Parts: sequence; C-alpha cells; structure tokens
Amino acid sequence: MKNKIIYAAAIIASVFAACSKDNTVVTPLPTTVKTKSITVNFSSATPFTFFSFKDTAVVANSDSATTKWDFALRLTTFLVNSNASGPGNAGVILQDALYDNVTAAPTSGYAYDTTSSQRAIKDGSWYDYNPATHAFVPKAGKTFIFKTADGHYAKMELLSVNYEPFTGPVPQRLIYNFRYTYQPNNDTKF
Repeated sequence: MKNKIIYAAAIIASVFAACSKDNTVVTPLPTTVKTKSITVNFSSATPFTFFSFKDTAVVANSDSATTKWDFALRLTTFLVNSNASGPGNAGVILQDALYDNVTAAPTSGYAYDTTSSQRAIKDGSWYDYNPATHAFVPKAGKTFIFKTADGHYAKMELLSVNYEPFTGPVPQRLIYNFRYTYQPNNDTKF
C-alpha cells in the first residue's frame, strides 16, 4: 500500500511539473549540412537561377516575384529576395570566417538589394578571377550568412564554380557547388 501511495504521488508530481510554465524548454530543430550543385546561365541576356534553402531546390522563374526563393545567380551576379530584387525579406552578410566556425547568425547587419545596381553581394567580393584560365575561384574563408526570404537563417560556403561542358566558342552555363546549413525555425544557431 505504501508503494502505491508513493507511486501515485510521483505521478501527480510529474503531471504538475509538466504543466509548469517555468519548465518549458524549447528544443531547436536539428540542422544538417547539405551539399548542392546548381547550374546558372552565363549570359546577362538570360534568366537568373533562383534557389530556396527551405526546399533545397531551384525555384521556377515563374515564381521570381514570390517569397519562394532566397537567392538567385546569373554568371557571378547574386540577387537576394528583398527590396529591388523581390518581395521577400532576405538579407546577407558575407563574413570573413571559416564555414565550420560560424555557429550562429547575427540578428542585424544584413545587406539588401536596394537597387538594381546596389546589390547586397558585390560582384567580385566572393571570388578571384584568373584571366589566363577564365576560372572563377571562390575565396577561401568566406561564409555567406543569409536571413531568408521568410525570416529564417542559413549559412553557405561556395565550394567551386565550373564551366558546364561546351562545344561552341563561348560557355553557356556555370555549375555552382556549395554547402549550406539551414535553420528551419527562428533560431539563429547552426
């Protein structure tokens, strides 16, 4: 009988403890590093390629006026989905830090595409160009930290930029290889 009373008391105590507001623990969703390759157009007369961190996918050009994408690329020009480039609230910080050392996203200090000539990511800020080989080489130790179009956070590192195989006189597309970590809730920690 004594054991039943202790057992019942323990159950009642655990029910009250579970209902207490002081014991609320918010567990961030786990984040994983993903590696992705996307093909982007080379010519300025062709459309941008739009990408969504949330969906881990290229977004159709017909959705360019929506918040379904976070960044877009054409040749070496980046757009972020904000202000002059789209209806989202996306911003970016290009940080001088190793990807693995970036453990949290800042809550402020993000750059936005304010006009078509004032982009958040400046052309040439993230790569070195070799005129002899015509290679675009991502600069080492550069990590992009994004506030996404829908208010979440992601960090990204460009691993390589290669020409798609071509037979004509000029290339048509580039292949961007990158890794990223997307935080699916509003937590800033990666």
